[in-house]
Amino acid sequence: MTGNEDGAPPPASVAFLAMALGRRIREHVEGRLREHGIGLRHLSALGHLHRQPGISYSELARRAGVTPQSMQDTLRLLEKLGAVERSTVPGRGRTAVLRVTDEGHRLRLEGQSAITAADAVIGETSAEFAAALGAALARFSEAEDEG
Repeated sequence: MTGNEDGAPPPASVAFLAMALGRRIREHVEGRLREHGIGLRHLSALGHLHRQPGISYSELARRAGVTPQSMQDTLRLLEKLGAVERSTVPGRGRTAVLRVTDEGHRLRLEGQSAITAADAVIGETSAEFAAALGAALARFSEAEDEG
Protein backbone atom coordinates (compact mmCIF):
# COMPACT_ATOMS: atom_id res chain seq x y z
CA MET A 1 0.00 0.00 0.00
CA THR A 2 1.50 3.29 -1.07
CA GLY A 3 -0.90 5.77 0.45
CA ASN A 4 -4.43 6.76 1.37
CA GLU A 5 -7.28 7.28 -1.11
CA ASP A 6 -6.33 10.96 -1.28
CA GLY A 7 -2.75 10.05 -2.24
CA ALA A 8 -1.28 10.93 1.15
CA PRO A 9 1.29 8.49 2.50
CA PRO A 10 0.04 6.10 5.18
CA PRO A 11 0.58 7.25 8.76
CA ALA A 12 3.90 6.20 10.23
CA SER A 13 3.88 3.16 12.47
CA VAL A 14 4.51 4.24 16.07
CA ALA A 15 6.20 0.90 16.78
CA PHE A 16 8.51 1.31 13.78
CA LEU A 17 9.38 4.88 14.74
CA ALA A 18 10.07 3.80 18.35
CA MET A 19 12.40 1.05 17.10
CA ALA A 20 14.19 3.51 14.81
CA LEU A 21 14.56 6.00 17.65
CA GLY A 22 15.83 3.23 19.92
CA ARG A 23 18.43 2.24 17.33
CA ARG A 24 19.65 5.83 16.97
CA ILE A 25 19.83 6.31 20.75
CA ARG A 26 21.70 3.01 21.14
CA GLU A 27 24.20 4.05 18.45
CA HIS A 28 24.70 7.41 20.15
CA VAL A 29 25.26 5.88 23.59
CA GLU A 30 27.40 3.01 22.26
CA GLY A 31 29.59 5.54 20.42
CA ARG A 32 30.25 7.42 23.64
CA LEU A 33 30.89 4.19 25.56
CA ARG A 34 33.33 2.94 22.90
CA GLU A 35 35.56 5.91 23.76
CA HIS A 36 36.03 4.20 27.14
CA GLY A 37 36.46 0.67 25.77
CA ILE A 38 33.05 -0.65 26.83
CA GLY A 39 29.56 -1.20 25.41
CA LEU A 40 26.03 -1.27 26.77
CA ARG A 41 26.37 -4.84 28.06
CA HIS A 42 29.38 -3.76 30.14
CA LEU A 43 27.51 -0.72 31.43
CA SER A 44 24.56 -2.93 32.32
CA ALA A 45 26.78 -5.36 34.24
CA LEU A 46 28.41 -2.48 36.13
CA GLY A 47 24.99 -1.09 37.03
CA HIS A 48 23.73 -4.44 38.32
CA LEU A 49 26.92 -5.07 40.30
CA HIS A 50 26.77 -1.55 41.74
CA ARG A 51 23.16 -2.00 42.89
CA GLN A 52 23.57 -5.60 44.01
CA PRO A 53 27.16 -6.50 44.93
CA GLY A 54 27.81 -10.24 44.91
CA ILE A 55 25.16 -11.03 42.27
CA SER A 56 25.96 -14.27 40.43
CA TYR A 57 27.11 -14.62 36.82
CA SER A 58 23.91 -16.52 36.06
CA GLU A 59 21.69 -13.80 37.50
CA LEU A 60 23.66 -11.09 35.70
CA ALA A 61 23.30 -13.03 32.46
CA ARG A 62 19.56 -13.54 33.01
CA ARG A 63 18.99 -9.85 33.61
CA ALA A 64 21.03 -8.93 30.53
CA GLY A 65 19.33 -11.54 28.37
CA VAL A 66 22.60 -13.27 27.46
CA THR A 67 24.18 -16.64 28.18
CA PRO A 68 26.34 -17.10 31.29
CA GLN A 69 29.32 -17.65 28.96
CA SER A 70 28.70 -14.30 27.29
CA MET A 71 28.45 -12.65 30.71
CA GLN A 72 31.78 -14.24 31.66
CA ASP A 73 33.34 -12.60 28.57
CA THR A 74 31.76 -9.29 29.55
CA LEU A 75 33.12 -9.51 33.08
CA ARG A 76 36.54 -10.63 31.84
CA LEU A 77 36.86 -7.40 29.87
CA LEU A 78 35.68 -5.36 32.86
CA GLU A 79 38.32 -7.09 34.99
CA LYS A 80 40.98 -6.38 32.36
CA LEU A 81 39.97 -2.70 32.39
CA GLY A 82 40.20 -2.67 36.19
CA ALA A 83 36.48 -1.89 36.50
CA VAL A 84 35.57 -5.09 38.34
CA GLU A 85 37.57 -7.03 40.88
CA ARG A 86 37.09 -10.69 41.71
CA SER A 87 37.71 -11.71 45.30
CA THR A 88 37.47 -15.45 44.63
CA VAL A 89 39.60 -17.77 42.55
CA PRO A 90 38.00 -18.32 39.12
CA GLY A 91 36.86 -21.83 38.33
CA ARG A 92 33.97 -23.83 37.02
CA GLY A 93 31.15 -24.25 39.51
CA ARG A 94 32.52 -21.68 41.94
CA THR A 95 30.50 -18.64 42.87
CA ALA A 96 32.51 -15.57 41.96
CA VAL A 97 32.36 -12.62 44.30
CA LEU A 98 32.73 -9.48 42.18
CA ARG A 99 32.86 -5.86 43.17
CA VAL A 100 32.91 -2.64 41.20
CA THR A 101 36.19 -0.73 41.60
CA ASP A 102 36.69 3.03 41.53
CA GLU A 103 37.42 2.68 37.79
CA GLY A 104 34.17 0.77 37.37
CA HIS A 105 32.26 3.53 39.14
CA ARG A 106 33.93 6.08 36.84
CA LEU A 107 32.91 4.07 33.76
CA ARG A 108 29.36 3.71 35.09
CA LEU A 109 29.13 7.48 35.53
CA GLU A 110 30.49 7.99 31.98
CA GLY A 111 27.71 5.69 30.77
CA GLN A 112 25.09 7.61 32.71
CA SER A 113 26.45 10.80 31.18
CA ALA A 114 26.08 9.31 27.68
CA ILE A 115 22.47 8.39 28.39
CA THR A 116 21.78 11.85 29.83
CA ALA A 117 23.23 13.38 26.64
CA ALA A 118 20.86 11.25 24.55
CA ASP A 119 17.96 12.41 26.74
CA ALA A 120 19.02 16.01 26.10
CA VAL A 121 18.95 15.49 22.32
CA ILE A 122 15.40 14.13 22.55
CA GLY A 123 14.42 16.97 24.89
CA GLU A 124 15.70 19.55 22.37
CA THR A 125 12.70 18.81 20.16
CA SER A 126 10.29 19.75 22.95
CA ALA A 127 10.33 19.19 26.68
CA GLU A 128 6.61 18.44 26.53
CA PHE A 129 7.16 15.86 23.77
CA ALA A 130 10.04 14.22 25.67
CA ALA A 131 7.93 13.95 28.82
CA ALA A 132 4.96 12.49 26.91
CA LEU A 133 7.19 10.01 25.08
CA GLY A 134 8.85 8.96 28.33
CA ALA A 135 5.48 8.44 30.02
CA ALA A 136 4.13 6.43 27.07
CA LEU A 137 7.22 4.22 26.93
CA ALA A 138 7.09 3.64 30.69
CA ARG A 139 3.43 2.58 30.45
CA PHE A 140 4.24 0.24 27.56
CA SER A 141 7.17 -1.27 29.49
CA GLU A 142 5.03 -1.80 32.58
CA ALA A 143 2.30 -3.46 30.50
CA GLU A 144 4.89 -5.77 28.91
CA ASP A 145 6.29 -6.70 32.34
CA GLU A 146 2.81 -7.62 33.57
CA GLY A 147 1.95 -9.74 30.50
